[in-house]
Amino acid sequence: MLKIGITGGIGSGKTTVCKVFELQKIPVFYADSQAKALMHTDQLLMEQIKNHFGSDVYSEQGVLNRKYLAAIVFSDEDMLKKLNSFVHPAVFRAFDSWVLQQSSPYVIKEAALLFESGSFKKCDFTVLVTSPENLKVSRIIKRDSITADDVLKRMNKQLSDEEKEELADFVLCNDEKQLLIPQVLNLHNEFLNRSSSL
Repeated sequence: MLKIGITGGIGSGKTTVCKVFELQKIPVFYADSQAKALMHTDQLLMEQIKNHFGSDVYSEQGVLNRKYLAAIVFSDEDMLKKLNSFVHPAVFRAFDSWVLQQSSPYVIKEAALLFESGSFKKCDFTVLVTSPENLKVSRIIKRDSITADDVLKRMNKQLSDEEKEELADFVLCNDEKQLLIPQVLNLHNEFLNRSSSL
């Protein structure tokens, strides 16, 4: 079974792309939402977070205090790296066990930090969804009701599209000029062909 990694900068439209794959009956593992869930369900990960960031990071009921943790990690680059060093392996474990439950010709892992986390190394192919910066900014302002400044701060924490293009096997252009769905369907057929020759 082929493993396809899909990534793109914030606001690029990678979730939209994944929904099109899901309509073709291809299972998608959403790494970012899984990471949030694992912080409440993966015992090893919860212990690592508590041991490093203090017992105040979880309530007595085991609920993560996201604001408290965010205040620590977003003001200290080393703390953010430490948190990621706990979270990424937990997501890798969850993805590996999820793959074993799938029976499709290929599966997709959608991850904002596919390249940054190193998880692209466990994929057979990678797909980058690109969009012009002004489009990404306006989409995020609309979606999250935040300022353009806040969007740019988030973008600056990720690799640029140019850096990601160097690493990606395929690129989908979501610029609202070229039709996106035919691009996705072409890739779907490409992956079906490649999986059938395994």
